[in-house]
Formats: sequence, structure tokens, C-alpha cells
Amino acid sequence: MTDSRPTTILFFGAPGSGKGTQGVVLGGLPGFFHLSSGEIFRSLDPDSEDGRAVAEHTSGGNLVPDEFTIALWRKKLASCIAEGTFDPTRQILLLDGIPRNIAQCELISPDVDVQLVLHLAGSDFEPLVQRILDRGLQQGRPDDADESVVRHRFTVYESDSTPVLDYYPDELLVNVDPIGLPGEVLGRVLDQVLPVQQRFVGSAVS
Repeated sequence: MTDSRPTTILFFGAPGSGKGTQGVVLGGLPGFFHLSSGEIFRSLDPDSEDGRAVAEHTSGGNLVPDEFTIALWRKKLASCIAEGTFDPTRQILLLDGIPRNIAQCELISPDVDVQLVLHLAGSDFEPLVQRILDRGLQQGRPDDADESVVRHRFTVYESDSTPVLDYYPDELLVNVDPIGLPGEVLGRVLDQVLPVQQRFVGSAVS
């Protein structure tokens, strides 16, 4: 029986590791569709019930509750398919910001066929902290401009998110150095992603 779940690549890494940057660039190429949990959250009306619920958690650097996060994500994914902006038969789904813990891995497993976990791995978080603080100032994101909140996000990442790397089989996991010019990092990312696209295109043709 053919797996009807979208072929999926997970962008995984610490805050500021470049998941969004690389996901956006790759999502602009034919055959890929980028979906970011952060963009989903930021698209909410801040005065709506959902918007206030998200802000309550993100403003302190904490994760948004799992069931709520996945419900918003499923709604957005279904909307993209219905609108035709994402065609699972022709595009690989690039997920950025989901899953963030083991519970979310289990919740999304009926929805996606994960073919690659691309880990933007770095041992030194200090350059990433500064990257986020700079982004907060440049883009007007209050939760990215508060150093204490940003550092708390790294604590949460290490305790809650890094176990995700043990959830998926070793053969699906690749580490990519996130430090360098965006083009340099993109080259490393493409080296890992292109084989997945080649298999995907081959299976679609057959």
C-alpha cells in the first residue's frame, strides 16, 4: 500500500541555527514547500484567543503546548493543500520548528513521512544567541530582543528538544554545520537534501 503521507524533511537545530533561513531559501526552489511553526504563530492575530495563548508562552521563551501547536499546524497544512499552495504529490514538505519534543514527534507521525532529519548542529551557542538578538532588533521581534528570554530558550531546547534526535532512526539523521555565510550553509544543506529529492522524483515518475 502506498504511503499517502507527504514526503517530509525536518529542519532541526537550536534557536538561531538558521532553520528558517535555509527553509525559506529551499522552499523557493521547485519541488519543495516550506512550513514554519514560527510563521504560523506570528501570522495569528495578536488580539485573538489563539494569538494571546501563543504569546503567553513564547514571550517567556517557553514552548507552546503540544496539542495546541499541532492543531494549529494541521489546520495550516490542510489549508495549504486545499488552496493548492502545497501539492504533496509534487513537493517535498520542509518542516521548520516542528517537532520540538518527543510528544510532537508522536503527534505528527500519522501526518508526515519523514525521510531526513537535517540537524543544524553547533557546539557553541554564543554565536547563535547573538544572531537571535540581532534579528530581534532588525525585525522588531520582542521575544528575540530580550537576552534573558533568548538564553532560556536554549535551556528549553537542550532539555526538551534535543531528545528528538534520538527519536528518529540514525540513518535519517545528518548533521550540518550552521556557521558561515548563508550560501555556504545552503551548499551543505543541498548536499544532503538532493538525494531525497531524487528519490522522491523517481518514485513519483514510477
